[in-house]
Amino acid sequence: AGRIPTQEGLRMFVDGLLEVGDLNSDDRQKIDATLGADAPDMTGMFDRIGSALSGVTHGASLVLAPKHEAPIKHIEFVSLGHDRALVVLVFADGHVENRIFTPPPGQTPSSMREAANFLNALIEGKTLSDLQTVIAGQITARRQEIDQLARDMVDSGLAVWDGEGESYERLIVRGRSNLLDSETEEEDLERIRTLFDDLERKRDIADFLELTDEGEGVRIFIGSENKLFSLSGSSLVVSPYMNSDRKIIGAVGVIGPTRLNYGRIVPIVDYTAQLVGKMISDRS
Repeated sequence: AGRIPTQEGLRMFVDGLLEVGDLNSDDRQKIDATLGADAPDMTGMFDRIGSALSGVTHGASLVLAPKHEAPIKHIEFVSLGHDRALVVLVFADGHVENRIFTPPPGQTPSSMREAANFLNALIEGKTLSDLQTVIAGQITARRQEIDQLARDMVDSGLAVWDGEGESYERLIVRGRSNLLDSETEEEDLERIRTLFDDLERKRDIADFLELTDEGEGVRIFIGSENKLFSLSGSSLVVSPYMNSDRKIIGAVGVIGPTRLNYGRIVPIVDYTAQLVGKMISDRS
């Protein structure tokens, strides 16, 4: 009595004895109330989803937003100063993404315009996935058509879309303070801080989605069972969500101590994932 169960003991319990009930009406109402009103954009919707999950579960939530896969309509570079520039990507469905980045030295309005014109001739009608594969090869083959300044700008623009910025925006973490209460042991606090540092530095967000790639449904990872949470002593309850073509495009999850009330958390995560999938399908 009073002992903290081992990771192996918890796994045996989850696999063999855990009884998962239906989502209770109070939890369902809280999630529905938070997500019920139409968000003006997808970013706002995913932010609310993360806040709802962390609020209902009293844990930290992770939401992996999907890549925007509509065809690209237009790209533009805007100078904000000698060491800051904005790259604007406009999609055919009206969605607009902006990223601030540090441009290569010596850029002029003319070189920025030349770089944008060069990219627009290649990318119109293509998706971001195309940009990182087929289009990158075409750009390499044809880069001699533009001068060195514009060439440097093209490389920088591609790096922004293929690099850290996208990863940071795709993974939304909310409610981390729920894991850092006054009763948490100092050693556990340090492990949890390490976990969030790892999440914030994560460049390959595919690692998180890979946790759910064995088909639909909720999965439970306890402690060191996955490399993302190996040092934190935390558990992750995660479920993928799908688009209208039944393709996994993102995931939602809850992080908490290994002694989580799994029987309650599992249906919450499952319901939220299904709700997100439906909302995305309805918008497409």
